[in-house]
Amino acid sequence: MWIRDETPADHEAISRVIEAAFATAPHASGRESRIVEALRDAEALSLSRVADIDGRIVGQVTLSAVTLDGDDGDGWFGLGPIAVDPAHQRHGVGSALVRAALAELPELGARGCVVLGDPDYYTRFGFAAVPSLRYEGAPARYFLALVVGDGDVPRAQVTYHPAFSIA
Repeated sequence: MWIRDETPADHEAISRVIEAAFATAPHASGRESRIVEALRDAEALSLSRVADIDGRIVGQVTLSAVTLDGDDGDGWFGLGPIAVDPAHQRHGVGSALVRAALAELPELGARGCVVLGDPDYYTRFGFAAVPSLRYEGAPARYFLALVVGDGDVPRAQVTYHPAFSIA
């Protein structure tokens, strides 16, 4: 498996993987592939990496900037969507994608990263529930943060890019 930056030639395969990965997920909105496309169209993808096995895209991870209290997030990013083709789930592809994305945070000048997801999964990467960061409508247990370096966690309301609100 090779983790690499997405290319324009990957876009259709990325959409297919995202749609397949979220097709039966109970928390899915059905908009996940459109979110990635909208982030890409808005040039708001800070990072988009794919998992490539023998020339076939089997997974994808995204990082995009978030805002804190309505202002520039000052180096805070959101992880996700992250998707793995169902045939390759539970084989380490998702973990490899998450690790690859998180490894790039220092290069992006990141102070931290947030994710809305299963704490049983994301805590293994260093994410933790942080009461001072809030995301409207999300149970605090599922909104997690990871500090990069020695920084502090701000007290703020987090907002994702408008692409996350597409219909």
